[in-house]
Amino acid sequence: MDFMTFEKIAKNNRSEEGVFARFYDRTVKTGRIDKQGFPIFENVCFCEIRLKDNNSEVFDQPATEDKKKRFPTEYARYLLGKKQVEEGTPLEQFAFLSLSEIESLKIRGIFTVEALSEIGEEKAQDLGISKEYALAQKFKEQASSNNILVQWQEKEENYKAKIKKLEEQLKVLKKKLANLKGE
Repeated sequence: MDFMTFEKIAKNNRSEEGVFARFYDRTVKTGRIDKQGFPIFENVCFCEIRLKDNNSEVFDQPATEDKKKRFPTEYARYLLGKKQVEEGTPLEQFAFLSLSEIESLKIRGIFTVEALSEIGEEKAQDLGISKEYALAQKFKEQASSNNILVQWQEKEENYKAKIKKLEEQLKVLKKKLANLKGE
């Protein structure tokens, strides 16, 4: 489970005291242009650094190998978040959570609804996120019952494709019949 990986990372926190770093993706214009003349963009990993008693100064620049080594816990959290989001439903798409609840979960290494629903009731209580955990459990139950709808929809699409194919075959047969009758 990814959450356990995050716990191990958090226990080995070697970040600098009074310095807070956050890795995130930012969309950046590349300077290249596509065939239609539109600018091309790409996601670039950035590192935002803040000092404890200095809220006015923020260092925000593309993440370098040096920054990744300097803030290994924060970078590991960033990578874990990217991995979870590839495999599940991002918390931002979970309408039942406020932005502050989402950020609180991310600080705890939870980036998807699935990861939240898998941590277990006891762990949720320990982390003080029992409400969020319960919502994720309900969401997961609802999503599993939606599988029946998805299966029905797939069957319907298959039937529609079969009907279309049969209609095309019927057209061909009608033409052949008309040719035989001399029409």
